[in-house]
Parts: sequence; C-alpha cells; structure tokens
Amino acid sequence: MRPRIAITAGDPAGIGPEIAARAAADPRVRSVCEPVLYGPPDGAVFRPGELSAAAGRAAHDAVVRAAGDALRGDVAALATAPVSKQAWSLAGLPWRGHTDLLAALTGSPRVAMMFFSEKLRVVLATIHLPLAEVPAALTRESLRGIIELTARELPRFGYPAPRLALAGLNPHAGEHGLMGTEEQTVLIPTVAGCRQAGIDVTGPYPADTVFTRAMQGAFDAVIACYHDQGLIAVKLVAFGHAVNVTLGLPIIRTSVDHGTAFDIAGRNEANPESMVQAVLLAAKLAAGGSA
Repeated sequence: MRPRIAITAGDPAGIGPEIAARAAADPRVRSVCEPVLYGPPDGAVFRPGELSAAAGRAAHDAVVRAAGDALRGDVAALATAPVSKQAWSLAGLPWRGHTDLLAALTGSPRVAMMFFSEKLRVVLATIHLPLAEVPAALTRESLRGIIELTARELPRFGYPAPRLALAGLNPHAGEHGLMGTEEQTVLIPTVAGCRQAGIDVTGPYPADTVFTRAMQGAFDAVIACYHDQGLIAVKLVAFGHAVNVTLGLPIIRTSVDHGTAFDIAGRNEANPESMVQAVLLAAKLAAGGSA
C-alpha cells in the first residue's frame, strides 16, 4: 500500500500553493504515495506576493493540522512548502519556522535541520540566529547533541556508519587561536568527547574546504556552525534538488530548499522540483527504505 503523505501549502501568498499542487499531481509522486494537500480554509483569498498576518496564520494552522494527523498515524509523513517568518511574526506567532514549531508540537527536546542531496549532506548546529549570536549559542552541550543526533539519524538515509566532519566557526578554523578561540574552547573538545563515545566525527576543518572534501567522498555529512555557512554550499551544488529534513522528530518531515518567492507568486513560474523531491524522500522514508 502506498503511504499517505501530507503536503502543506506554505504561505498562501507565496509560491507554496502552486508547487504543492504541482508536486501532488506529479506522476513520480503519485507512483509512490497518496498525496494529501493541507492549505488555507476553503474560500480564503490571499493576494499573491502580499505579506500578511492572515497568510502567516493560515500557513501555521495547516502545519499544525498536518502534524497532528501525522502523530495520530493518519498520514505517514509530511512535506512542507515554504512559509514566511515575517508573516508568522505579524500573526503574533513565536516560532521562527517549521523546525521549532514541529519540535514544540511533538515534544522533541533536540532537533536539527539537515539538507540532503545526492552530492552533499549538511546539518546545521544553529539555525535561524543573527550571526552575532552564533558563538554564544555554540556550547559544548548543544554541539555534542547535534553531532550525536546526526550520527543516530543518518543510518536511515543510507549511511550505516556515518563519517561526520565539523566545519570551523572562524576563518581557517581559528588558525590555532589567532582568528578566534571557539575552536579551542568548544569545537575541538566536543569532537574529542564524541570520538571517545564511538562517533566517527573529525574536525573542526576550515569551512572553505570541508564541503568540497565531503563532495569528493571524504565525509558522509558536514556539521555547519551556522545557517548560511551550510546553506551556501548546499544551494551552490544542489539548489532545487536538495531536501530539508528535520532530524529528531517522532514523525517524518521534509521540505523544500527555498523560500516563499513572493516576487513570482501567482505567475505560475515556480519550479516545483524541490517540492517533488521532498515528497519523494518523505515517501521513501515512510516506506522504510533508505534515501
């Protein structure tokens, strides 16, 4: 039996409804699952490209409904179209995105964003933080939790003995303290502790070379210290084909590798491929296969 996969439409003023509908109709998707669309209430009207609290609330409510159905087993996984963090803020919502909302809805104490593609896998140690707040957020405890979570989850994606690399926070991975001390005080001791616990993780490596090394086969995944450090690499090599996966949830959740694209909303120009790939990966994981 094909698994039922929830597809949330994202911000209804963005490209989400378009790519969600097109993904649900794609023959590749229909051959492996039964797609179930979750969108705004019938009759609700949103102007394409217009940021609004109403659109933010509608997107949020669709995710909440889909997550509830996933927790009850009514759907086997959910694949989410992009939401607007600004619209969520206008709606008075405390969440910065899907990841922290889903963590709260499922009671998950530790989650992480992984961007999965055939060429490169990247896990973010911190996510939607201003750059100035990243060093304080990178503690030994939080970083070790992300590394342990990644090592535990990657076997589901076809890496039974994952080889992990940690990217340095500072240029040249700190250059022995000359360009920052976080490597000496946090990153290096955390890697050592994880290795003592049997996790195959090395680093920190300079971020300007570690992603290339991973693509060449030296590592199965890279732990990036902050959002753009990891996503620039992924989107350079696999934009439109990478899938955002939330690690650490009791349910399967995948998503696209791009935003709401308000500038082209309503024009029927959006490429649905990342949404298609997100649904295909969700269906594969739901069926018990590796990615």
